[in-house]
Amino acid sequence: MKPSSRSFSANARAALQDQVLQQALGKARSGFVDKRRAAVQALPEFDRLKQAGREIKEHSLAHLDLYLERFEAQVQAQGGQVHWARDGAEARRILVELCRQAEARRITKGKSMVGEEIGLNQALEEAGLEVIETDLGEYILQLAEEPPSHIIAPAVHKSREQIAALFHEHHRKYGLQAPLETIPAIVDEARQVLRDAFLGADLGITGANFLVAETGSAIIVTNEGNGDLTASLPRTHIVLASIEKVVPTLEDATVLLRLLGRSATGQELTSYTTLFTGPRRDGDGAGPEHFHVVLLDNGRSEMLGGELRDMLRCIRCGACLNHCPVYSAVGGHAYGWVYPGPMGSVLTPQFIGLEQAGDLPNASTLCGRCEEVCPMSIPLPELLRRQRVRQHRAKLGHKRARWALALWAALARRPRLYQALTRPAAWLLARLAGRKGRLRRLPLLGGWTSMRDLPAPQGRTFQQQWQARQGTPER
Repeated sequence: MKPSSRSFSANARAALQDQVLQQALGKARSGFVDKRRAAVQALPEFDRLKQAGREIKEHSLAHLDLYLERFEAQVQAQGGQVHWARDGAEARRILVELCRQAEARRITKGKSMVGEEIGLNQALEEAGLEVIETDLGEYILQLAEEPPSHIIAPAVHKSREQIAALFHEHHRKYGLQAPLETIPAIVDEARQVLRDAFLGADLGITGANFLVAETGSAIIVTNEGNGDLTASLPRTHIVLASIEKVVPTLEDATVLLRLLGRSATGQELTSYTTLFTGPRRDGDGAGPEHFHVVLLDNGRSEMLGGELRDMLRCIRCGACLNHCPVYSAVGGHAYGWVYPGPMGSVLTPQFIGLEQAGDLPNASTLCGRCEEVCPMSIPLPELLRRQRVRQHRAKLGHKRARWALALWAALARRPRLYQALTRPAAWLLARLAGRKGRLRRLPLLGGWTSMRDLPAPQGRTFQQQWQARQGTPER
């Protein structure tokens, strides 16, 4: 997927004016949050489970080379093959070549953020292959020719009316005559079309939520069962996964699965949790004849030894998105690339460069809610601050922002001057706010007040109030 040519600021302004998007985000916001809260409250040991999950991922990352080699050996022992890709271009080349070797013409795909990361669909289509997304949300976006806007609910930004219009436009060739009016009707229509795709596919591509070094298994979780059909019906199954998905044992994977379902959708476990271990064996009733795993690095080895290492613990649950006030206001497309929300604001500059994604580290209030709900306890606000520091040192931010920070730093190093300026400023802002106690407009700071009121100071600085309480004279 190519990054958006527009900045986050421009995308966000457009999103805030999109009434359909705002209504869709409003409906989704409370659902994800409430379900997660209920699921966590129903599991008293959730915090201990989080700690165990973090330890598993930290151990896996500390010995990543060992477990990747063990995973490869086990896949080969089960009759499969592992292919290593240093970057997106190499991964695309490997995948296209595997499709050609399989003499595939029609390909079914399960939802895969890594596939989006490397622009897989476009590469396959340019190679003359027919690609059908089988996750309902991804299928809807394929019809709309749009990227996903959420990790677990890719079409969350679409209204029912928009989806019905898409089906009416694209499914006339399948015999659809009238617009569909209900969600069950839309789902049934998609099921009828995708059933033929499943049965006629030559090759299936899925992602993987986890890779198990102990057994050489790839684990996927879905709520529609499309991943199972994509993997088991065609002659060839290809798993595309990034290298940090590997964990040592099946027991470790079950700990992470308990965290994933509750954090993502508020479920104890997703409806379908499936392990794929090699091709079909003699006596198996179903399964592919050929099994391949493509392991993608694409900058992750660099992250492993860098200051953003904590992000490699991410299990792609989407909890940080669901609880982020910024994402909830503007949606995923505003972030301009594959990964939205707080995790995307950390990852995207790492993958495509701060030059293209410099706005994202600043697309956060640093309220800390994302870190609080993250099942892997990733310190997202701290990582965002580190990206801001990198941006500032590279002089990639807006000049006005850099000048403002330089001025603030100069004042902060000179306490007497700082007090001399902040005391009259606090008094003046309190007078401007009047009895309402809030400011609707501020010169040079319109970004703070364009969408919300700013609470005004009480008229005295913190130091003045503290000195008054202690009974000490002001300096």
